[in-house]
Amino acid sequence: MNGVHDMGGHQGMGPIQYEKNEPVFHAAWEGRVYAINRVLGAWRKWNLDASRHGVETLPAADYLRMSYYERWLERLTEFSIKFGLVTRAEIESGKPAPGSSKVKPPVTAANVEAALIRASARRTAVVPPRFAVGQHVRARNINPVGHTRLPRYARAKSGVIDRDHGVFLFPDTSAHFLGEKPQHVYSVRFSARELWGDQAKPQDVVYLDMWDDYLEST
Repeated sequence: MNGVHDMGGHQGMGPIQYEKNEPVFHAAWEGRVYAINRVLGAWRKWNLDASRHGVETLPAADYLRMSYYERWLERLTEFSIKFGLVTRAEIESGKPAPGSSKVKPPVTAANVEAALIRASARRTAVVPPRFAVGQHVRARNINPVGHTRLPRYARAKSGVIDRDHGVFLFPDTSAHFLGEKPQHVYSVRFSARELWGDQAKPQDVVYLDMWDDYLEST
């Protein structure tokens, strides 16, 4: 979808701030949010692509004012309510409703490692590739209302297939529980000038991973 989250190529966002010796978490609550995210994901009520889309749908003003883990917490709260893990009243009170059921199986210290294994997006389905290494292609110029991994700055831009990664599920359908639609993913090489214009250095290139459905022949 088109939204504030798709910032690639935008001007006016300020310099990238590099933090030397940056810690994994800047505060204890960020680590707790990360842990909650992994534990809730163990029940497979949603998938990784749906999680990403949940963050993308935050209002622009909220997205820009929130920190990274604040966005995660907001998405986790809304998903937990949407998928029936808790009620909004329980979130607000911080206490389970009397007689509320518990999700099974429980995640315990004994089984947490197995429960948190993240399934791979790679698929073994035999799907013929639509494109070949060395082929010139163009990224489709689409404006989907749902989730997509095709950044706006690359749409309608031409590149060359550099590598075929194999077959993976398609995030655009997976995010909305519309099926996996497995297809090939390619590393596509774009010249920086194709993406950014003459102000880019002529020797610079950008590699983007793109699914079959994102590309068309030139």
